[in-house]
Amino acid sequence: MTALDFDRKDRAAPGEAEQLTPLVRRILCNNPSAFTFTGTSSFIVGRGRVAVIDPGPDDPAHLAALRHALRGETVTHVLVTHSHADHSPLAARLKAETGAAVLAFGAAETASGEALRLDAGVDHGFAPDERLRDGETLAGPGWTLDAIFTPGHMSNHMCFALREEQSLFSGDHVMFWATSVIAPPEGRMGDYLASLRKLLERDDKYYHSAHGPGRRDPLPFVRGLLSHRRMREAAILQRLRSGDRHAKEIVAALYADVDPRLHGAAALSVRAHIEHLVEQGQARPTDDGYEALG
Repeated sequence: MTALDFDRKDRAAPGEAEQLTPLVRRILCNNPSAFTFTGTSSFIVGRGRVAVIDPGPDDPAHLAALRHALRGETVTHVLVTHSHADHSPLAARLKAETGAAVLAFGAAETASGEALRLDAGVDHGFAPDERLRDGETLAGPGWTLDAIFTPGHMSNHMCFALREEQSLFSGDHVMFWATSVIAPPEGRMGDYLASLRKLLERDDKYYHSAHGPGRRDPLPFVRGLLSHRRMREAAILQRLRSGDRHAKEIVAALYADVDPRLHGAAALSVRAHIEHLVEQGQARPTDDGYEALG
C-alpha cells in the first residue's frame, strides 16, 4: 500500500481567527473527533467584503467566534463545500445574521439512512439559495473564487479556487491528516477518483483543507491518494477472489493496523470500492454478498 505523508500536527486554537495568508483567515470549530480530527475549519476570504467557506456545525460558540472575526465587515457570500453536518448547518444562522446568500452545488442527491452515520451525518435540511455550476466564478474586492465540482466524498461536493493566491479550498475531498471516507450512497468511489484526476489537471500551489493543516505543493499528495486508492481496490478485489464476501471480512484482513473506532468508516469505503468494482465489471452481487468475476 502506498505510504502517504500525513500531517497530524494541527495546533490551531478553536475559536481564534488565524491569518493564514493575506486573503485567508481560518477559524477552527471545537468539534474534534475520530472523523473530524481537530475540528472543522471555517475560512474567511478577503477583507471588508468577504466570503465565508464552510460555516460549520450548528454550534453557538463557533457562531460567536465567526461573528467576532467578522465584526465591521460585510459577508457577501456563504459558500458550502458539501452538506455534511459538520460543514453546512450553521449557514442558515449566518445568513440570518448577515443577509448573505448561501451558495453550493446543491443538496445531496440521496438521503437514505445508513446504519453508520459517523460524526458527519448528512444535513438533510440543507438547500442553498443559489446553486453553483462547475466553473462558475464569484468575486469581491481583491478576491476571485472559482467553483470546482468534485463529487465523490459526497454527491454535492465542491472545491473553491482562490485565483489571487493560486490556492484551493479542498473541503473533505483532499485532507492531509487522513484519507477521506467514501460512504455510499452519498459517496461514490468512481466519482471520487475522477475528481482527484480533475484536480491533477490544475496548478494550485496550496490547499486549505476543511480538517487539519493545509499544504504547499499538494499535487504529489493527490497523486499519492490516487495510487493508494488503486492499490486498495486491487487488494479488495484479491480478497473477493480469495472468498471474502462482505466488507466486514475485508476490513478485518486489510485494516488490522487501523484504530478499531474507524473500522465502521473503513467498511463504508470498502463497500464503495466494491461498488466501483461492480461498475467496472470486475465483481458482482450475490445472494450472500459479492464475488469477483474473471
